[in-house]
Amino acid sequence: MTPANVGEGGLLVPALNLCVARWSWRPDYIVVDMGYLAAASKQICRQRWQVAVLTHLRSDMKVLAPFEAEERAVCPQGSPLRWLGYDAHAQEHWFGAVPEAALCGRCWQQSQCPQQFVYPAAAHETLLGKLPLNTRAAQFLLQKVRPWIEPAQSYEKNQLGLGTLFLNSLRLAWCWGLLADAVCLLRARALRTLAPNSHPLRELLPEQLAWDWEEGA
Repeated sequence: MTPANVGEGGLLVPALNLCVARWSWRPDYIVVDMGYLAAASKQICRQRWQVAVLTHLRSDMKVLAPFEAEERAVCPQGSPLRWLGYDAHAQEHWFGAVPEAALCGRCWQQSQCPQQFVYPAAAHETLLGKLPLNTRAAQFLLQKVRPWIEPAQSYEKNQLGLGTLFLNSLRLAWCWGLLADAVCLLRARALRTLAPNSHPLRELLPEQLAWDWEEGA
């Protein structure tokens, strides 16, 4: 927890460093908003801990080879490319031609084309980084997982009544933050210890009312 004039992007590297130092653990993927767009922090996370920090591409940012859009990578002649993997030792990404690409059969460089292309991860920490944005995994995390984060945080804030508070003391805000985190962790632990329902939607299933009709009524 920091004052309002401290950018949240600066918390990423210290938070990861704390995870590694205290628990000898770090996440493989971190999905964040534009507040964490800084390439320097992403590069530190990738090189020091092999962590992929994923953000969308800002609208005013230019793409570079092999990308022509956030979700699409192409060869110099415009044929689609698929990601082949990341060489952590060389810090390079390998892309290969899509086998069913129709353009390859008519390309004038077909006889000399290596069919595989390499790009340094440091060339663009947002598009390439540890996990390129055109991969299915990156797009799933950004489009399917990321949209749940803000509603979940808002739900927690409303449940705990934090939206009605205004704290002008950093020390008091720190105490409230620790209490709020403790409540969420204790509730998560309680939910994990409960016996699972036989049906995940049991509480939402319709039920037929039973009427105790008297005979002859």
